[in-house]
Amino acid sequence: MNYPNGQRKTLPVRKTPSEKESKSFSNRGMTLEDDINITNQFYLDTNKAVIHKKPTPVQIVNVNYPKRSAAVITEAYFKQASTTDYNGLYRGKYIDFEAKETKNKTLFPLANIHDHQISHMESIIGHGGVSFLIIRFAAYDETYFMETEKLFSFWNDKLKGGKKSISYEQVKQNSFLIPFQYQTRVDYLSIIDKLYF
Repeated sequence: MNYPNGQRKTLPVRKTPSEKESKSFSNRGMTLEDDINITNQFYLDTNKAVIHKKPTPVQIVNVNYPKRSAAVITEAYFKQASTTDYNGLYRGKYIDFEAKETKNKTLFPLANIHDHQISHMESIIGHGGVSFLIIRFAAYDETYFMETEKLFSFWNDKLKGGKKSISYEQVKQNSFLIPFQYQTRVDYLSIIDKLYF
């Protein structure tokens, strides 16, 4: 490329992904949260549901203003523990769920869930809402929909001194596999339709 001052600039050459990378779904570069956000946007665009990621409540303490257009937050704290990741409405029902991704191949650690989240999910169910957990095993690129009631049984077992995790096999047996699709990457509403409508 030639610039007005006569200097030449060479543009970097784009590397094409290897054949193995392009065939593998695990190398798409998307996280579970990205996939759910794309799915939720599709639901919103097609007027199917209104479900959003909850913002994490943060208290800003210090901001650096090097210039007016470039403020930088230099210190902030979480105001309170967040409840679950997503909430909204679908077919007149309140929807509230947590999404977790694990790199572990054999189990889902219950340490990924917190007491206040369990209490929140219990409240949602107690008021007639729909609450669930979405678990992705990144190693297998498999995503599962687990009803909160099933999660509670594993959680209560843990509180009684039982296992501190749910095995991969138990997740498969007690959950619904959510197949990956192009526009609805994590189509959890299709499972809600089967369970509640």
